[in-house]
Amino acid sequence: MTVVIPFYGDPFDTEQLIATLRQDGPACLRQIIVVDDASPVPFPESVQGDPGSLPVLVVRRPVNGGFGSAVNSGLEQVQTPLAVVLNSDIEITGADLDALVEQAMPWQPVVASPQVINHDGTPQWSGRHFPTVLHQAVEWLTPLARFRHLPVLHEAVGHDVAASQASEPTPVDWVMGAVMLLPMDQVRAVGGFDEDFHMNSEEVDLQRRLREHGVASMVFPSITVPHAGGGSSDPLKRRQWLVDSRAHYARKWGHPRVLKGSLVAATGVNFAVNTVRQLMGTDVDARAVLRQELELLR
Repeated sequence: MTVVIPFYGDPFDTEQLIATLRQDGPACLRQIIVVDDASPVPFPESVQGDPGSLPVLVVRRPVNGGFGSAVNSGLEQVQTPLAVVLNSDIEITGADLDALVEQAMPWQPVVASPQVINHDGTPQWSGRHFPTVLHQAVEWLTPLARFRHLPVLHEAVGHDVAASQASEPTPVDWVMGAVMLLPMDQVRAVGGFDEDFHMNSEEVDLQRRLREHGVASMVFPSITVPHAGGGSSDPLKRRQWLVDSRAHYARKWGHPRVLKGSLVAATGVNFAVNTVRQLMGTDVDARAVLRQELELLR
């Protein structure tokens, strides 16, 4: 297989990840491809290392296109049957990668993920349900945030709770993009990632198209890998990208007007609750939050 790492920002995490994979020497790994997505700090050529070390190819994009575009640029260079897409802030070893390939082999072609966790051991919900309007409306309701540690709320926003608790390989609707083992023939057959998604939902869309070609998605819970997440972009930009990406997903897979109307209604609920909280002395500007949420939805 080949590892593909989209890169933007500080090179440190990516350099550390490459060093770990080189040191562990996973038997299945043939090449690492780093895609520099027009980063303000260019990824250093020096990481390619000695001629005898695991080869690293640096692909430099002239403009920033987001996650899907960067991964597509890397996948174009892949010459192995399998590719693993890794976020730069994932903590994964060569043994983890070998285990993922080995355990997924009887299920191929399949999109496979280990169980991705936070550093405190809590799940990042590697397996998820295909998004619905209800999932996204519930997630938009900020008054529910205090209850989101409850399994019922995780299910309500689309997390596959059963998959997070499983001990055996578990089929899911889709796996998160932090670690994704991809069957290259099938990914190429469906055209790779849709580059109209800048960030978020692109891996859902790809797996939904693969599902129509008989390719399942699975979580392999015996392999656990920590992931930091969200470290290379501004939080406000990330929220706007999330809203825009989900709107594009809805246009492709149905009910964009229902989604927008539901989120506007949820914004009204948020405003009503925030108004009461403000009147009771909580440090919140209900009107400012209302304006911000409506601006995101435009």
